[in-house]
Amino acid sequence: MTDIVLIALGAALINNFVLYYFVGICPFIGVSRRVEMAFGMGCAVTFVISIAALLSWTITVFVLKPGAPLTTYLAGFFMSSKDAANVDLTILCYTVYIFAIASSVQFVEMYVRKFYPPLYKSFGVYLPLITTNCAILFACLTIMSHVVGVDNPADTWDLGRSMTLAVFGGIGFTIAIVIMAGIREELQLCDIPKAFRGAPIALIVAGILALAFMGFTGVNNGLRKALTPAPVTVQTASMNAEAAKTN
Repeated sequence: MTDIVLIALGAALINNFVLYYFVGICPFIGVSRRVEMAFGMGCAVTFVISIAALLSWTITVFVLKPGAPLTTYLAGFFMSSKDAANVDLTILCYTVYIFAIASSVQFVEMYVRKFYPPLYKSFGVYLPLITTNCAILFACLTIMSHVVGVDNPADTWDLGRSMTLAVFGGIGFTIAIVIMAGIREELQLCDIPKAFRGAPIALIVAGILALAFMGFTGVNNGLRKALTPAPVTVQTASMNAEAAKTN
């Protein structure tokens, strides 16, 4: 439970994908002119990143990583069982994850086009561009790094931890882009120098937001200490005997 809470807060606030790792900047700048459109994009990214994380974790565990059951079973027809268990397909992770993300985006695009036509029109070209949103690929690769090559098997991420990172990473993206959109709406009422209008002032505001989110640094360490139970000290028989003599 402690890991779930730390992963959730880390993905949403402490290690925000946009303002800490600086991934997903394209839609963050391009679709943050109005709060309504920014919120819709944040929800779409959250949905896509959740589906992509589910697919990527499943494919990584059952197909890509060394000793994956499906790969081992199929490779067993062509080589010995020992060699089949060592087949490593993680080199295909980028290609497989991009296909998973693209298929998820197609489902979102069809859904939004059918049920929310005004929102679909407001997104314009940025909805298909979710496919190239590096924040989603970053989440998939982060999940893979905690599944493949982990020294301690107990630290390997299960589906719950992976989905927590994806969902709260999307929520963190939504928080960042909505805040950005609110500020940019207010900036339209300001007299901004001509040289700073458009993308320059947006990047400056993004940098200030990143500095503000740095205030969450270290919160995860304090939470870990607060949520981790203190070790119970057990007295040995000799210590009890000495205490009895003293009394």
